[in-house]
Amino acid sequence: MSSINIEETRDTAAKATQLPEPKGYRVLCLVPNVEEKFNDTIIKPEAFVKAEEHSTVVLFVLKLGPDAYKDATRFPSGAYCKEGDFVLTRAYAGTRLKIHGQEFRILNDDTIEAVVQDPRGISRA
Repeated sequence: MSSINIEETRDTAAKATQLPEPKGYRVLCLVPNVEEKFNDTIIKPEAFVKAEEHSTVVLFVLKLGPDAYKDATRFPSGAYCKEGDFVLTRAYAGTRLKIHGQEFRILNDDTIEAVVQDPRGISRA
């Protein structure tokens, strides 16, 4: 289960340099940091933490490409999400990259499955 500090997430995103500019219908997302302990007591093995990070279904939307959600035929109700939203997507979705140790993903706009108000406590089943 991952813990998400919204302010820390925004600060990390703001501090990161070299952020790619999503093009077309792509969405740039930040992968929230994974807790390194179970119940704040037992330290998780590094391989386990990395596996949780790679397979997370919770992402934070940083930027939308210029064509994201513009196709009225595919998105008749409008955009699925906006910058600043926490979203759910499939595990391992998107193009993964790390910048200064922080993981990001670039997704297609139609791979966003839900928006959540408070993602704390959400984990992949």
